[in-house]
Amino acid sequence: MYTFGWCSGIQEAERLQRIGFDYIECALVSLNLEDEADFNTKLPLYVNSPLPVQAFSIFFPGDLKVVGPEADEERIRRYVHKAASALNKIGATTAVLGSGKARQIPDGWERNRAEEQLLQLLAVIGEEFQDTSVSLAIEPLNRKESNIINTVSEAVALAKQVNHPAIRVLADFYHMDEEQDAITTLIENKDWLQHIHLADTGRLSPGTGQYLYDQFVTALQASGYKGMISAECTVHDPEKEFAASLAFMRSKFL
Repeated sequence: MYTFGWCSGIQEAERLQRIGFDYIECALVSLNLEDEADFNTKLPLYVNSPLPVQAFSIFFPGDLKVVGPEADEERIRRYVHKAASALNKIGATTAVLGSGKARQIPDGWERNRAEEQLLQLLAVIGEEFQDTSVSLAIEPLNRKESNIINTVSEAVALAKQVNHPAIRVLADFYHMDEEQDAITTLIENKDWLQHIHLADTGRLSPGTGQYLYDQFVTALQASGYKGMISAECTVHDPEKEFAASLAFMRSKFL
């Protein structure tokens, strides 16, 4: 069974619930985990949300580098520990590791060293998520947003090396289209899919463009994936687009 959500700020939870969404996906950085006082103020908004906050994207703030010479292992560990605790309290089931700025390989840094840092990071996250209900979904990003992990298969290759049950992979239709990542990758990597992001032409709302949704749906169904599907896109008219895209997604996937 598919469930449908929207990537948005917590302030949209009530409207998304009224329209009929199953959950909301918020940015983890919006919790401001490294500011204890601010975090304690914000946490109740997510715990008591009228619509379940089942997923979080934007895992790391851009200034918290996880790759390169500026990566601070102690700060990273503290952040991940706080993230695991917060996600568990809120009741989320998926945290998305996109964070293109945080994972960007800086000039002069060897790619194999960057990959080793990412593997160490994923191992730390897996350890912290061990006793929670949360899984991490590695998000491939197009090359304009990240110079590492650009396809679903590349994300799966890292997940396989870590080999931890809490480390999985996300497939984002927008990034797949930008990278010309074949839709059949959904089937080829079916055992690793944890989460799905959708958009349409121009990274606008699902149903407004020319993305090959029929092919995407067919492949996703063939993969056996049953789970959360979030729209992540630019919105110009929320009230109209939320409802229209939810109707579109339900008509295509159900």
